[in-house]
Amino acid sequence: MTATTPIRPLDPHLFADETPDAALRGARCAECGTVTFPSQDGCPRCGATGMDDVALPRDGILWSYTVQSFAPKRPFLHAEPFTPFGVGYIDLGDVIVESRLTVADPDALRIGMAMRLCRVVNHVDEDGTEVVTFAFAPTTEEMS
Repeated sequence: MTATTPIRPLDPHLFADETPDAALRGARCAECGTVTFPSQDGCPRCGATGMDDVALPRDGILWSYTVQSFAPKRPFLHAEPFTPFGVGYIDLGDVIVESRLTVADPDALRIGMAMRLCRVVNHVDEDGTEVVTFAFAPTTEEMS
């Protein structure tokens, strides 16, 4: 992603704001406090409709992971030729988020490692706009 390249999120409700370091947008139930991702209008725990947008933590812990070693079926987009990618669950405290990982080597991942949110290019539109989504990467402390 470069400063002159137009960028848009894959989903306009994915991030808490439009800054490059934006957190993911979740929701917290005003009645019972349940936190969800993605943000939603109703609480899956108590059924209340009073959900408030909340910026989720950018840092979490790798709860579980795998490496996707075969191309997913449509409608998922992927580059050709297919390259395996990591998928994991990231514990953000109040909620666990399923996410792509920036690391696809299972020997470089371990349950309990510190992870940090980042934006990654999902695909490029015909007009050159980079369509971004999120992934989690090991923190710099984990990589040293």
